[in-house]
Amino acid sequence: MSETTRFAPSPSGHLHLGHAFSALFAQEQAGGGRFLLRIEDIDSGRCRPGYEAALLEDLAWLGLVWEEPPRRQSDHLADYAAALERLNAAGLIYPCFCTRREIAQEIARSASAPQGPDGPLYPGICRALSKAERRARLAAGARPALRLEMAKAARVAGPLFWQDAGEGRIQAKPEAFGDVVLARRDIGASYHLAVTLDDAVQGISLVTRGRDLFEATHVHRLLQALLDLPVPRWHHHALVTDEAGRRLAKRDDARSLRGLRAEGVTPGEVRARLKSACGTVGN
Repeated sequence: MSETTRFAPSPSGHLHLGHAFSALFAQEQAGGGRFLLRIEDIDSGRCRPGYEAALLEDLAWLGLVWEEPPRRQSDHLADYAAALERLNAAGLIYPCFCTRREIAQEIARSASAPQGPDGPLYPGICRALSKAERRARLAAGARPALRLEMAKAARVAGPLFWQDAGEGRIQAKPEAFGDVVLARRDIGASYHLAVTLDDAVQGISLVTRGRDLFEATHVHRLLQALLDLPVPRWHHHALVTDEAGRRLAKRDDARSLRGLRAEGVTPGEVRARLKSACGTVGN
């Protein structure tokens, strides 16, 4: 069965073996369909043009071929703003003026702070602010993040399900994440909002990504319902780890493709190594 799949790296460091596996896996799962590339570069504080050029070079070295041009998130900030405005018009988002320190202090004061997949849930400090207080803070120049009012959003959407290649039919339970951020104060969209919208715009029929993002799919399925977006299927693959079982990370320069190339490792050897470790990836 042919699919439309994508690989969506962030140009915030050099690609490593984990990225190589994810990219090759996505291309393989396309099954002769469309394989697309997306550059997730809206975090201008971490992303660099030099890393983007390097990742394009590394992917080409691996033998990957994608439809040109890739979608670059920084070129589509207006799309994310329009989605936020739609959610705002429906009364589903609110401005959050809290600092990380204030949130941490409020959580510390709680006898039993609820835990979500990403840690303690946001305690709802700004959810209770009056419209007048919000207007006053905005007029004073405060730059808020925008949060989804999760309980209300879940009620509006009703029961939701999604299909995963490994786990089958899953009932979406986005409430476990609490009032997630959909736009940071310094960035026009969060990961949750941007990737959900991007996948719809690019016509992705099968979202392939690492098992570490499985839980995030609960939130993405909710956003699809709230924004009337098409619903793809998902395939969350195994993660490539180091000898100690730790997930590879850019900050460790973990098994970077650039480093392997410098050592004389060939693309075929990379593919063989990944196939041995993870049991898939074609030749």
